[in-house]
Amino acid sequence: MANTHAEKTKQLRKDVAPFAKSETRLSVQQLLNTLLPLLLIWGAGYILLQYSPWYTALCSVLASGFVIRAFIIFHDCTHGSFFKSKKANAIIGNITGVLTSFPYEKWKREHTIHHATSSNLDKRGIGDIDMLTVDEYLEKSKLSRLGYRLYRNPIVMFGLGPLFMVLILNRFNRKDAKRKERLNTYFTNIVLLVICTTLIVIFGWSTFLLVHGLTLFIAGALGIWLFYIQHTYEDSYFEVDSEWDYVKAAVEGSSYYKLPKILQWITGNIGFHHVHHLAPRVPNYKLEDAHESIKPLQQATTITLKTSLESIRYKLYDPDNYRFITFKEAAEREIMRGKTITN
Repeated sequence: MANTHAEKTKQLRKDVAPFAKSETRLSVQQLLNTLLPLLLIWGAGYILLQYSPWYTALCSVLASGFVIRAFIIFHDCTHGSFFKSKKANAIIGNITGVLTSFPYEKWKREHTIHHATSSNLDKRGIGDIDMLTVDEYLEKSKLSRLGYRLYRNPIVMFGLGPLFMVLILNRFNRKDAKRKERLNTYFTNIVLLVICTTLIVIFGWSTFLLVHGLTLFIAGALGIWLFYIQHTYEDSYFEVDSEWDYVKAAVEGSSYYKLPKILQWITGNIGFHHVHHLAPRVPNYKLEDAHESIKPLQQATTITLKTSLESIRYKLYDPDNYRFITFKEAAEREIMRGKTITN
């Protein structure tokens, strides 16, 4: 059985390898149809404010979609998959990092760790959305449980989450960050400070917040949602380190988020998250082709816009039954355990 699994894994990696090659023409084309519209819509937002703030707000909503698409380019650059040249990836990665408020080197390292430890119960904590197992939650104090419940509350996660990410998480390095990473974060912060200050001086606080603030807030909320939904669904794969398997973590621990074509385009095909986790060097514009061409990849859990809403309920992972459960289910288990101990 082990040999069969190893052979299937080897074949799957071999099948996906041809797609793990960037094409300069397609990358440049994506840059043009993403960054130019983003800058034009932002510009229109400032100009249209003299007619109505609602026009500006509409521009911010439209711009948020292109910020997500710009982030996917940034994301590919951190994996070295957008261009063949390491230097080109770094340049475009830093530019799109500024546009989306993400420091290139910091996110590059932390996201690499996420890929290497995704779905590993013994290696959580970097690049992940915090998640507790049922036993871990039940062993915590009432205050710690409250903190976790607040963290997993949709209003906090998707409402306050974008603010925390943009204003705090992306602005500071982890203690173990090396000099290159720290300097890059400082550079990104300084560039952002200069740009934001200039816009505020020219247009004012309220206008800046309505254009850039609203754009980044919406994009941040949607980005967190995409990351959340593609690792949080009822039968998602999680395993202890000794049993953890990279391919299973990719194909079974990452979903295929089947979106309408327009949303698939805006989100840079990141819905094919299982393909991306299996082979991070596949550029976003080839993820769909890989999925459609390789049958084993089509067995990944498929989630639609409608069914994805169910995942908001899932708060804790049950490693004994390999599934997510709700807080209500956890409470029922705690009561049953109490009765068992009493009896």
